[in-house]
Amino acid sequence: MSFLIKSGAALLTATLVSAAFAQAPATNPARIRGEIVSHDGDTLKVHRRSGDTVSIDTKPAASVSAVKTMQLSDIKPGTFIGTAATTGTDGKLTATEVVVFPESARGTGEGHYAWDLGPKSSMTNANVDTVVQSTSGRDLKLSYKGGSNVVTVPPNVPIVTFTPAERSDLTPGKKVFIVATPASQGTYVAQRVVVEKDGVVPPM
Repeated sequence: MSFLIKSGAALLTATLVSAAFAQAPATNPARIRGEIVSHDGDTLKVHRRSGDTVSIDTKPAASVSAVKTMQLSDIKPGTFIGTAATTGTDGKLTATEVVVFPESARGTGEGHYAWDLGPKSSMTNANVDTVVQSTSGRDLKLSYKGGSNVVTVPPNVPIVTFTPAERSDLTPGKKVFIVATPASQGTYVAQRVVVEKDGVVPPM
């Protein structure tokens, strides 16, 4: 039974990561970041960082997960990560958050592409080839299909990995990161929900 539970959790995590970090320009999913206002049945209302409040249909098929904190020292050569980063005037990438993928999700969303976390933001999902200590933190040399780059991870950058959560965790005041499909009249249908748990806020 424990093997089945662990396997199910690993599958859930891999599926969640795929939706949250894979590029899908054909469907243009919305990434909603904000705070839960209410959760009534399948309807989740979220006050977005942009200032408006949106209604999101969280059907039973929508997966719910959370994140837990990891350390910079947990990132080693061979780790598969996703990192949002900003590009400096010198062209160098500096991480604003890092997600450590479980091995079951290796290869998810692999590549380097634009992200919507902030100005000049990008996402790189890649294998860590080398880790070098620098004056600004740690420099990660990343490789992915079709390219490679180096990302500096400062010591204060949030580093997380996915962990299971329940719908009962979707309570008012909790911060969320949601991948959803736009629906009619300004509403959304959730594909995946990542919710704050044990004080750890989704940094994506």
